[in-house]
Amino acid sequence: MTFTANGLSAVRSGRTILHPTDVTLKPGERVGLVGASGSGKSTLGHALVDGLRGAGTAVAHVPQSPDEALDPLRSMAYHWREAEIALGLAPDASRRTHLFEALQIGHGDMRKRPWGWSRGMQQRFVIAMALIGTPGVLVMDEPTSALDPVVAAGTMDLLEDYLAGRQTALVLITHDLGLAARRVSRLMVMDAGRIVEDAPTTRFLAAPATRAAKALCAHRNWLQLPC
Repeated sequence: MTFTANGLSAVRSGRTILHPTDVTLKPGERVGLVGASGSGKSTLGHALVDGLRGAGTAVAHVPQSPDEALDPLRSMAYHWREAEIALGLAPDASRRTHLFEALQIGHGDMRKRPWGWSRGMQQRFVIAMALIGTPGVLVMDEPTSALDPVVAAGTMDLLEDYLAGRQTALVLITHDLGLAARRVSRLMVMDAGRIVEDAPTTRFLAAPATRAAKALCAHRNWLQLPC
């Protein structure tokens, strides 16, 4: 079984910002969607979420910043319960405990509002909410850009450990090739609203074929970063 979304596109103010695009994912696959700022990565990510949901696939989305997912005036407990309600799930303390332990946020006070938690804990909480319903596909849009490199690396390590052996496909959207190269087995490169290259990570890094891919690979200082 594969997850497929065909003909994904987007037009804004009369201008095509995402040309018709097909995306196919295998269960458990780790895919990086990379490209320069403005290349259309996030637009494709949103279109992919909508397209897969329209096809009946359970999809979860993690935004760039926890600020996009959390209301600063509501408690963490409120956010968690709202996520369960949205998914049609009954409260389950053991499910929450399992996810919180996996992402190392079990010590967080659920009575507090988001600003009572660190940024790293907030983002891990958002990731935990995305995993409540055991999605078939998890789309993460620049999920660590608001975190320092050490916290970002730790967050991704915990997520990898949780997903190990599971059938959830991961799409990691990022402009950070170093982050993607360490975390995915397949890379897709976007340029001007199109996927211009789609290859296994090792082959991509060894022999990028397109101008956009070569530009991303040109500076290898990202190899020194921990994430």
